[in-house]
Amino acid sequence: MTTQTLGLFDTMLVADEVPDSAALNAALKPAILARRAARPGVKISNIGGWQSEHDLPQWGGDAAQALLRHIMALADTHSIDIRSPHAPRHHWVADSWANVSPPGASNQMHTHPGAFWSAVYYVDDGTNGGGNAQGGELMIEDPRMPMIMMTMPNLRFRKPDGSFNEPQLAFKPKNGRLIMFPGWLNHGVMPHHGPGERISIAVNLMAVPLRA
Repeated sequence: MTTQTLGLFDTMLVADEVPDSAALNAALKPAILARRAARPGVKISNIGGWQSEHDLPQWGGDAAQALLRHIMALADTHSIDIRSPHAPRHHWVADSWANVSPPGASNQMHTHPGAFWSAVYYVDDGTNGGGNAQGGELMIEDPRMPMIMMTMPNLRFRKPDGSFNEPQLAFKPKNGRLIMFPGWLNHGVMPHHGPGERISIAVNLMAVPLRA
């Protein structure tokens, strides 16, 4: 009998380099910094730093609207209504906000209940144009992690190619990079160690049924 190894229940994650991100970021950054100067912001998952109210479309201008359209188009590409694949019976409603993280700031692990997709977009990686961001990684956690780490923290499932699964994955910030993942995945942000402020935009997409 031949042994078969199957990878079950894949979790979708989309990594994208947004086209024309330099021009987009040149418009987004001053709008975000002006909003921070005008508003105290909110404290939710952020440890240090500033987070806007969830009202980015109201003050983010054309650049914010273009980014949201791009994210919704990605969501359309990577989602399917299996009962109506050619005429989806939903539309996306976006909940979006901006984050400004000085050195040392981070975000605690959390989820986004109600969101089908969540996304983070990097306006400025905090390297003052030098690239190679230090710290500030987006950490995404295997939802089964408590069980697989419970008895032997260094034991892993081995794949047929010899590689193995890690319970956490880290994604480095980079100007113009977009990471999109299911809103129920536990995620957070490691402390930022770059010389400048890291600026990002977060988006939750809720699938709302169309009215008949």
